[in-house]
Amino acid sequence: MRGLSRTSLAEVEERFNAVAGSADLGTLSDELFAVADLLDREHGLRRALSDQARPAEAKTRTVRALLEGKVGAVTLTTVESAVAARWSRAGDLADVLERLGVVAAAAEAESQSRLDDVEDELFRFGRVVAANPDLRRALADPAGPAEGKRQLLSDLLGGKVAPTSLRLITQVVLHPRGRSLEAGLEEFGQLVAQQRQRLVAVVRSAVELTEAQKRRLSSWLRTSYGRDVHLNVEVDKRVLGGFSVRIGDEIIDTTIVGRIEEVRRRLAG
Repeated sequence: MRGLSRTSLAEVEERFNAVAGSADLGTLSDELFAVADLLDREHGLRRALSDQARPAEAKTRTVRALLEGKVGAVTLTTVESAVAARWSRAGDLADVLERLGVVAAAAEAESQSRLDDVEDELFRFGRVVAANPDLRRALADPAGPAEGKRQLLSDLLGGKVAPTSLRLITQVVLHPRGRSLEAGLEEFGQLVAQQRQRLVAVVRSAVELTEAQKRRLSSWLRTSYGRDVHLNVEVDKRVLGGFSVRIGDEIIDTTIVGRIEEVRRRLAG
């Protein structure tokens, strides 16, 4: 997520993992999102808590004065740990708290055996948004009232997706934080996948893959990458023969179009 310092992030995540098990994970996620949103709104507070010249003890005292009694003990401990760490820019503090909010939500989904559902639902909703310009405009309009967007999401998704999926989609829609809606959903999807240290492969095929084909592809990718790989399959009629697989920045292209483009590149070279 963004350009967070790996050392500081690892330290905060280690502390978070040590205490998160004692919390209600859904509430923890909501509270971490709320604190991240507060820091986004209150620029003076964000600068004060991110100022590397201020002693860590002074920043944690500020956090306790602001949040004690208003959030749970685990949320308070997590925020204190985050403000005591060193970040390269003021926005990193809100970024890491939002990241941990996603991790808490994913852990809740995993405890309910719904982590696969959440991954699939985030991906599918991203595709629904991309295919429906009117819906995208309604959800991405910065002038649109938050309550109206929340109600629209509830009407569209309430009872149809896992509660964790609705929580994460709502966070992306109401608090885009400089991201496009599609980019936010993809970012959260990657974090959810990391809950089990899995890679995410976006597969484009002209036809829906059978379950047997998905199993064979998953097995081959797992062998190739040495890690479990979650498949997000996108049916795209423009694909001519074969399929393509994108994992991060790497693309495995077996389509006719892909092979033609490769020939063209070689001829041009």
